[in-house]
Amino acid sequence: MTPLLKRWWPAALLLVLLAAPYSTLPLPGLLDGPLGSPGSLQLLALCLLYGGLATGYDLLLGRTGLLSFGHALYFATGLYATDLAMLELGLPFAAAALFGVACSVALALLLGSVSLRVTGIGFSMVTLAFAQAGAILVQRNPGGLTGGEEGRSAPAEQLPGALVGIQNTANLYWIALGYLVLVLAVVHRTVASPTGRVWAGIRENERRVEVLGLRPYGFKLVAFTVSGALAGAGGVVYLLLTGGATPQAASSDATLALLVMVVLGGSGTRWGPLLGGVLYTWAAHRLGDLANSASVAELPAVLRVPLSQPLFLLGTLFVAVVYLLPGGLARLPARLRAGRTARPAAAPATAVPEGAA
Repeated sequence: MTPLLKRWWPAALLLVLLAAPYSTLPLPGLLDGPLGSPGSLQLLALCLLYGGLATGYDLLLGRTGLLSFGHALYFATGLYATDLAMLELGLPFAAAALFGVACSVALALLLGSVSLRVTGIGFSMVTLAFAQAGAILVQRNPGGLTGGEEGRSAPAEQLPGALVGIQNTANLYWIALGYLVLVLAVVHRTVASPTGRVWAGIRENERRVEVLGLRPYGFKLVAFTVSGALAGAGGVVYLLLTGGATPQAASSDATLALLVMVVLGGSGTRWGPLLGGVLYTWAAHRLGDLANSASVAELPAVLRVPLSQPLFLLGTLFVAVVYLLPGGLARLPARLRAGRTARPAAAPATAVPEGAA
């Protein structure tokens, strides 16, 4: 890749994504309809949303070395707080969205200040305990606020008219794209800052950071809170895309999915979590269609039973990528370049027979 192309390809890709709703390009096998159709844009918007969520989660896992099992809690907080602010408090969408993100920030700051008192596996278990408590609270439906297993729909009359209805799917797609750009910008700026360099030091050797006279706790709390804020903003976007809040958003499975996305794409890389989030979300939807297709139903039982389970197909894909591509998809180009460089160097020189002219 030439230096010019390497510098400008993200901007070119952004322009392509911005223009996607105007395209009628068919992508058979990848999407059910043309690129600009409402169904395709809905799936693409979800892919972009989860690409942003995975990138924000990697601020903890790949950049600071914190394995959190409770990240979905802050995503669900932004989702439910925004929905309830409109339903119960009667706030307009803009004010409700700010309220939802503020609740995610406050909760991340509070729970992070407790969770980060321990390190290693203890930190992971504490975050998991908080997440499970949040999921149970949502399921119990206290005071009829969360809707229990059914969740609660967003009030269409309080949403902007340009964000309601299938005819406005393109607007929702652009909001998801804007969220992704925001997350990438925040993560890039914070990682390149002095605080980001301390995060890298904590990931490599926390004790060495302490020896240098810095307190890792405060820096880790900043990473935890920023990551929680980005997840809360993602919850607001998810509310717009799906039209309601559901308890699946608060489940531990949601955090495990984010972890798989990050590992699949490449933890600690600039574009890996984004790539993993997009691929995982697309595969989850498309493999579900494949599992329920007539071609799978006609197979013998020994093949039909496992192939009819989308999670089996996703798990197989994940194991194959982890085994064949250590470091994730983002490191594949570097591995290919290294392989091309190594082959000529390893080729034996052709011997010249003695006495040949």
